[in-house]
Amino acid sequence: MDLSNYLLMKQEMSLMVVFLILFVFDLVATEKAKALFQPLAILLFLAHTVFCFLPQTTGESFSGMYVLGNTEFWVKNILNVGVLLMLLQTNGWLSGSEVSYKRSEFFSLTFLTLLGMYLMISSGNFILFYIGLEMASLPMAALVAFEKYRNNSAEAGAKYIFTAVFSSAILLFGLSFLYGATGSMYFSDIKVIMMPNPMVIMAMVMFAVGLFFKISLVPFHFWTADVYQGAPTNVTAYLSTISKGAAVYALMAILYRVFTIMTYNWQDILWWIILITITLGNLFAMRQTNLKRFLAFSSISQAGYIMLSVMAGTAQGMASTIYFVLVYIFSNMAAFGVISAIENKTGKVDIADYNGLYKTNPKLAAIMMFALFSLGGIPPTAGFFSKFFVFTAAAAQGEYILVFIALVNTIISLYYYLLVVKAMFINPNDQPLERVSSDVYMKVSLVLCLVGIVTLGLFGGIYEHLSAISFGL
Repeated sequence: MDLSNYLLMKQEMSLMVVFLILFVFDLVATEKAKALFQPLAILLFLAHTVFCFLPQTTGESFSGMYVLGNTEFWVKNILNVGVLLMLLQTNGWLSGSEVSYKRSEFFSLTFLTLLGMYLMISSGNFILFYIGLEMASLPMAALVAFEKYRNNSAEAGAKYIFTAVFSSAILLFGLSFLYGATGSMYFSDIKVIMMPNPMVIMAMVMFAVGLFFKISLVPFHFWTADVYQGAPTNVTAYLSTISKGAAVYALMAILYRVFTIMTYNWQDILWWIILITITLGNLFAMRQTNLKRFLAFSSISQAGYIMLSVMAGTAQGMASTIYFVLVYIFSNMAAFGVISAIENKTGKVDIADYNGLYKTNPKLAAIMMFALFSLGGIPPTAGFFSKFFVFTAAAAQGEYILVFIALVNTIISLYYYLLVVKAMFINPNDQPLERVSSDVYMKVSLVLCLVGIVTLGLFGGIYEHLSAISFGL
């Protein structure tokens, strides 16, 4: 095997180095030294994130099985930023007596799932894609069940693993059809050989359905609310942003690269999936009283918006999708960061508990407000610009009816996002939540999220760069 094949895998190799250093440190360090494990892990991952932003060559390795282009390079870096924000928010939770002894396991599982997402994103072969998918899914189930003795975490882990198994089985069954029809697992070969016959159409549908489960698109969303509520809050944030962002890009890249000849088929499927997802996600979000379930249905609706730009099938659509994921990471991480900070100190996660929050925790209330404004698409937050680009990409392809329905749903979403803002700033409460003092890591993460929400929409260069490196059908 030619070792030069590994030269393109700079990001994967760097992450493996971080993983191995922490693994060895956990084995040999004394109990006193292990108190430094979390700061060391965050510092190493920060170095990894910075290192991955350094320019590198693009191309293919292992005869096209591994592909690294400019879009893959930037998507991985965006995921790194999101993971770094999540790790900063976990300090208070992992310092708790119930899970402090499992800190090393948490970081190991997180980095393994991220490595799997890297492989999904850079796959040029369905075998490598499936390996990455399983590597990203199985450790995630352990993260969801991390607090197995509280908050229904074990139940959430069981539901997640069953969902992951069934969705992977459906996806793999579809891939077997595709291999039977084409005789290859390489994206480039399948694109040339494939003919739109019933077997190939069934293969495409089963493959897409397998990823629809991962993205929580309706009607494959039933696991989402229970898993989000039962999982530790920081894991929920990771699941709803990083995992979802990787799955969306992987689905988009494969639809663009492999199923090009069947564009009209998958666009017709996505049209109805998007319509139902956005509408039902918004309607169910309005009925929630628990903030984690609230954001679960909100994330289902947001997944519909993301897929709106995927359906465009153009370079503009791809750029809009990646930009939406970037903004969504900052917005969702800010919201979950506030929830985590308050839950760690008070154990409260209901919307009613946030009545009068501004009186005792004005900074947390302000950050949550900006996060919800961004998720709702209220200007001048970055969420407004991300939705604008998504709608523009879809409208450019003549999808005016779907864009109009999405706009109506955006107005509906403003209602339930503003309910939380109303609770924090307007609803009376004689005994609001006590003042919450967050650690330095949490403060840094929330400040970075706020800066991202406020400034990302003001710097058009990011979207322009993504447009320049994106590809379409």
